Amino acid sequence: MSGSLLDAGAVIGCPHGGRVSAATTPSGGVLVQGAAVATAAHSYVVTGCPHTVDGVPTPCVSVRWTADGTGVAVDGSPVLLDTSAAECFTAAFVPQGPPVVQAAQRKVIVR
Repeated sequence: MSGSLLDAGAVIGCPHGGRVSAATTPSGGVLVQGAAVATAAHSYVVTGCPHTVDGVPTPCVSVRWTADGTGVAVDGSPVLLDTSAAECFTAAFVPQGPPVVQAAQRKVIVR
């Protein structure tokens, strides 16, 4: 698996336009362009998702990432890449689709 490392400054959204951000601060041990590298150990929340089903609000509220296959870890946790598998979920843990990661040019690439 190859891709660019995600960091604390990555622009990520849910499939409905909500904003994804780290609920816990990524480790300060490894930085990419001054921002901490994101790992699978961190929690991610979604804010501002406007999704409704039959007029009932069912917003995305969290993201779960599957980071494997790179062999690269920070503090023992796999790093997240812009190509890592992920899914957005409602508060009732109903899957709502993958998050959208805006392409960003990074100086560090994992191959």
